[in-house]
Amino acid sequence: MTNETRSASDFRAPARARRNKVPEITAYFWVIKVLCTTVGETAADYLNAQLGLGLTGTSLVMTALLALALVAQFRTATYRPAVYWLVVVLVSVVGTLISDNLTDNLGVPLEVTTAVFAAALAVTFAVWFKAEGTLSIRSIDSVRREGYYWAAVLFTFALGTAAGDLVAERMSLGYWVAAVLFALVIAAVALAHYAMGLGAVLSFWTVYVLTRPLGASVGDYLSQPADEGGLEFGTVITSALFLTVILGLVVLLTLSRRDVTDEEQVSPQAE
Repeated sequence: MTNETRSASDFRAPARARRNKVPEITAYFWVIKVLCTTVGETAADYLNAQLGLGLTGTSLVMTALLALALVAQFRTATYRPAVYWLVVVLVSVVGTLISDNLTDNLGVPLEVTTAVFAAALAVTFAVWFKAEGTLSIRSIDSVRREGYYWAAVLFTFALGTAAGDLVAERMSLGYWVAAVLFALVIAAVALAHYAMGLGAVLSFWTVYVLTRPLGASVGDYLSQPADEGGLEFGTVITSALFLTVILGLVVLLTLSRRDVTDEEQVSPQAE
């Protein structure tokens, strides 16, 4: 083929690979997610009760911090572990506070809040899929998709808080018993996914919801007084311990890039 006979497409620059804005789902992801959830529970309790901010004051402060973190996250060109997990920690706190405000300040029954958050999550997924044709978390590569993603994450934390509190209230479980129960349910979902073909999207978001009450149960077990079934470490020590572990893992992932989605794996197809 001569230069004169080449078509314009032969000179076209290769398509720019899209960059995913969220981490690959690995064991590190789930460990940090549970740790963030625990911090969300203990930090909210600390700010609300021990610092005396109350639910309203704590909600305003944490929502403002979350807004700032989201601005930073949306402005990054690709996945940055430190920014991403900071947002998850803050979403964990805010999601907890949304549920607590509805229940404690406004007196909305847990049955209602659980149903409302479940419906809100379902609507988010429906709108997301209608607009994008996929719910794949390997293709969070545009502002709109990232908006849907973080809306879904927020509702999972609120739903996990409400559903977890509802189960604990109805069944009067101790903290460690509740943690074991939620861990077993998560294991059952994983088994259904790997052994029985339960869809990746449904499996992922179901576990994402369930890790919230799991982490909260662990946090309460470590931080609450002994006469309430806890180990009495307190919210400060528990939060500091888990934040330290989160920081260490985030540094590891930043240096190793073990949870970065390969560019050739980024696909618009639904998982």
